[in-house]
Amino acid sequence: MVDDGVTLPEPSFAHLLELTDDTGLFEHARHQLPRRDRGYTTDDVARALIALCRQPNLGPELIQASLTYAGFLVHARRPDGSFHNRLSFDRRFTDAVGSEDTQGRALWALGTATRLASQPWLRELSAELLRHTPDPHWSFPRANAFATLGFVDALASDLSDPRFTGLLQGVARRLPRSSPGSWPWPEKRLAYCNARLPEALLAAGVALGDDSMLDDGLRLLEWLVEAETSGGHFSFTPVGGWQEGEPRPGFDQQPVEAAAMADAAARAWRVTGDPEWAKRVVMAAEWLLGNNDSGAALYEAAAGACHDGLTSQGVNANAGAESTVSAILVLQQARFVASAQGGE
Repeated sequence: MVDDGVTLPEPSFAHLLELTDDTGLFEHARHQLPRRDRGYTTDDVARALIALCRQPNLGPELIQASLTYAGFLVHARRPDGSFHNRLSFDRRFTDAVGSEDTQGRALWALGTATRLASQPWLRELSAELLRHTPDPHWSFPRANAFATLGFVDALASDLSDPRFTGLLQGVARRLPRSSPGSWPWPEKRLAYCNARLPEALLAAGVALGDDSMLDDGLRLLEWLVEAETSGGHFSFTPVGGWQEGEPRPGFDQQPVEAAAMADAAARAWRVTGDPEWAKRVVMAAEWLLGNNDSGAALYEAAAGACHDGLTSQGVNANAGAESTVSAILVLQQARFVASAQGGE
């Protein structure tokens, strides 16, 4: 059972709405003021749409925000089915095409909207866009992981759709698998959004009935939790990555790692029923609230803002879109798990 002494704030969407206009979601903030000069990204809009799709009982403001984010994705979609990433404040795309990670995040958001969007027509539109997605042939592991999570959600919305099954099989077979030895991680060093790799294996393993994917996902996630835990709290991989033999803790640590860990641990809990995974979800929330290497809280509950990183001296004062959405995702998972375990 989750520790009854943990007080988990409800996720606030106040700062997210301050970063949102009628076009999309501003990527950066100076302190809590949106930086219009830095524009918007598909990456952040996709994350935000996922968070709002997961949130029950949206009020009018959040429904409108979710439609703004969905509209941004439709606008960012190129004729060949790929996505731009960067849009300037004057509504010009400044890239030819987004990265593979951008493609994966966009498909993840569409898959989540296919299953969970508050508006039935938005669920239908998202499914239609996914069905017309070209078969991905990406080399970046996290792009395949993001897309896997989206196609798993889409398939859950319609188990009879062969297109969703085919798309899922295509990206899932490109997920990196565990390696033998004391360093089972499939890369030479930990990088970013690390827990998304085992989470995708777990999700695909369940959806496709592949026990080897499930076993690999659990093995990698168990190892990652051990590697990123110190003194009873998470000590996440910093910007720049980490490999065996390098000093820890490392800084900056970013909220996006807590979001990845919370999602992965919550999925492992649902798969196994093991309450230890529920505790890891709550640990990710506690990291945001100050149980971390610097003892500083990144999340400001009253404002709904989350600082952009944890440094050795405290926190980065800015509160941009990625960090704020990441905190919402963590708190959503932690409160759900705590409630299900009798801790809220």
